[in-house]
Amino acid sequence: MTMMTEKQIAAIPAVRLWLFFMACMVFAMVIVGGATRLTDSGLSITEWKPLLGAIPPLNHADWLEALEKYRQIPEYQLINKGMSLEDFQFIYWWEWSHRFLGRAIGVAFFVPFVFFWASGRLSRHHLPRLMVLFVLGGLQGALGWYMVKSGLVDRTDVSQYRLSAHLTLATIIFAAIVWTALSRGRERCRFAGTVELGRGALALVVMIIGQTALGGFVAGLDAGLSHNTWPLMDGRVIPDGLLVMEPAWRNFFENVLTVQFQHRMFAYVIAGVALVQAARAISEANPPLVRTTGLAIALAVLAQIGFGIWTLLAHVPIGLGLIHQGGALLVLTACLWHLHTVSTQGSTSPK
Repeated sequence: MTMMTEKQIAAIPAVRLWLFFMACMVFAMVIVGGATRLTDSGLSITEWKPLLGAIPPLNHADWLEALEKYRQIPEYQLINKGMSLEDFQFIYWWEWSHRFLGRAIGVAFFVPFVFFWASGRLSRHHLPRLMVLFVLGGLQGALGWYMVKSGLVDRTDVSQYRLSAHLTLATIIFAAIVWTALSRGRERCRFAGTVELGRGALALVVMIIGQTALGGFVAGLDAGLSHNTWPLMDGRVIPDGLLVMEPAWRNFFENVLTVQFQHRMFAYVIAGVALVQAARAISEANPPLVRTTGLAIALAVLAQIGFGIWTLLAHVPIGLGLIHQGGALLVLTACLWHLHTVSTQGSTSPK
């Protein structure tokens, strides 16, 4: 294990605070991205200008030019034809805010990172992680534009494949930031409890990220706007029409019924795993924090499922939709906290 200098040890609280702040910014980014999707605002800006794009239209002529560019794409021509300038400005500001927040995240990460690095406040152990995080952030911006491009020519919305990839990468970046912040100043992972407890904690993290990817397909296909009943779908536990597309694999990504069904079913699986994990954490002779985090994941998962059902039955109003999307990251945070706790409980030596 590489020993840290006194300066690096002293900087641990500041670095950890910075990373948690970055996690909050990514959380906000996901929420704004969800609002952009729910308001159908994502295609309102038809160009990608990483630097100049930070400047919004400044006068009436600029707004008319932006609207004219929007009029050239299928979404306007087939869905929003005749949209007023005022309505266009509403969707434009959502997409602009989403992109601006992405730029702000880049600056908020890069400037402190360079300072901590140049001043010798980062250990060799964490430096590569932070560099990877910065690269992933840049890739996320490029992936976002790749997603938008899919809706500018032959479609009236973005590809659900690209939307899911964009959301999943954002979730992975969020998880990586939270994990790096939690592990700052800790020893390498060393399970405090049983191997099964550690494996269950890791499995939950992976499952939550997977469920987020499935949620991206639900959002991309607007699958939450159909089959708004629970617990049955079309009056059946297993509805007809799950595999009507050919080849069969397309149903899991393109069939609205199947996409919603698999999102529901996987939520039940996650709930079962979470409850078993919580029971193990609480019933075994574990440290208090392990028991607390085990209970936290059970409560978070059950609350998320509850909000998911409420959102579905209410036909996905924006407020509930955003609570459900943000709730996914809160569940992931609880699972990461639990995994970190069972991995490092009792470890105190900084690294």
